[in-house]
Amino acid sequence: MDFESKANAPTAIDNIEFAGATTTRKPLELLRNTEALLRRPTVATLSPILPPKLSNKFQAISSLADNFFKELAEIDLDNISDFELRPIRICIGLSFVGFGALMILVLLLYLNTLHPQLTTVEQIRQYWYQYVLFVSLGVTGK
Repeated sequence: MDFESKANAPTAIDNIEFAGATTTRKPLELLRNTEALLRRPTVATLSPILPPKLSNKFQAISSLADNFFKELAEIDLDNISDFELRPIRICIGLSFVGFGALMILVLLLYLNTLHPQLTTVEQIRQYWYQYVLFVSLGVTGK
C-alpha cells in the first residue's frame, strides 16, 4: 500500500516545462547560416597559403556567395506556386533525359571502340539485354 502512494506522487521531473521554440527558422536561412559556418573558416585558412592573386579572387568569390545566400534566404518558399515551378521542373526532367542519352552514347562509343567486330544484335545480346528487358517490362507492365 505504501508503494502505491509513492508511485502516484508527483515528482520534480513531472513539473518541468520545456521552453518551446520562440522562432522557427526558414530552411533557406538555415542553409545560408550552415554554408557560411563551413565556408568562412575554410576561406580564412586557405587565403594565407594561396598566391596573392588567387587569394583575392577566392575572397571575392566568398563575398559573392555571401550576397547570393543572403538573397536566397529572403525567398519565401510558401509563396511559390506550382505554376511558377513548372519551368524548373521541365528543365530538370530534360536534364535527366539528356544525361540518359549521353550515357547511351558513351556506351555506344565504348562498344564500337572496344568491340568493333560485334554486330548490333550481338551487342544487344551481350551488353544491352538488361536495359532492353527493363524497358520492355516497364512498357508492357508484365
